[in-house]
This record gives sequence, C-alpha cells and structure tokens, in this order.
Amino acid sequence: MLVQSSFWRLKIYAIIETGGKQYRVTAGQVIDVDFLDAIDGSTVELDRVLLIGTGDKVVAGKPVIEGAKVLATSNGEERGEKLIGLKYKNKTRYHRKIGHRQTYTRLTIDKIVGPEGLEG
Repeated sequence: MLVQSSFWRLKIYAIIETGGKQYRVTAGQVIDVDFLDAIDGSTVELDRVLLIGTGDKVVAGKPVIEGAKVLATSNGEERGEKLIGLKYKNKTRYHRKIGHRQTYTRLTIDKIVGPEGLEG
C-alpha cells in the first residue's frame, strides 16, 4: 500500500516554457535552462506558465495562464558537456570532427505567482 505524504499535496508547482522546452518547477528548485541574457544575481520573470497545481487544485492555460508568472534569480551561466559530431566518407579519406558545448543559465526559483491569489 502506497501512502502519500501531505507535504507533496500542499506544495505548489508550475509547468513553464522557456527556450522551447517545458520544465516542472517548485519554489526553491535550481534548474538549468537554455541561455538567457541575464546578469548574475538579477531577477528573471518567466511569464509562459502553462499549468499551476497544488495537488487538489489545478489551473491549466489555453495555452498560457493570464497573469501567472514565475520569479527566479539568475545564478550565472554554465556550460554543458562536450558533444562530438563526426563526418566521414569512406574511400575518399574525408573525415571531420566537430565539437559543441551548449551554454545554460542556472536559475533558482523564488516564487510562483498565479491567478486568484494562488501563490507559493
């Protein structure tokens, strides 16, 4: 028998969209998103909120929730692991090695502000 803690049901969460990707976030969480032009320590406002939920109440947008936003603090930028791409053609002695490292912005989620006073 699975028993859920009441802690998880009361914590507010949101699904946001940034950089063409969706993230499930809660207050206090640290996430890496695609590079945002934000100075280290500045406040970032993410207004593409697709869903806000608390466990028993869920508010979904069509496609976004009007007036909802997620406030986060920028912790600077990080670089991802190196990815190697190779091109090769046999019998012609052609090969090329291409490396890439993606730049990410690290965000700490401070507050989730939703409509109708739904806040966390």
